[in-house]
Amino acid sequence: MSEEPPDRPGVAGFLAALSVRRNAAVGFAVGLAVAIFLTYGAVTGPAGGYSDIAYFALGFVLAVGLGLLVAGLLTLGRAIRLARQ
Repeated sequence: MSEEPPDRPGVAGFLAALSVRRNAAVGFAVGLAVAIFLTYGAVTGPAGGYSDIAYFALGFVLAVGLGLLVAGLLTLGRAIRLARQ
């Protein structure tokens, strides 16, 4: 008796069907663009109470968080469209 798993397309096919790689690239590009815009405005704006390093750290967190959010929403939208077909 063999203990081989049944033939399935696998995770790679699932990720390709949902366009996860493209969604991640778009999401992190949007997150980076928004973070650069807001961080540049905060650093070059009127003098604040925080150092430039703190603004760049917050910009990094914003870029990653917004990138994950946009990528997740794009993937969810793709999953809904595929489920309706």
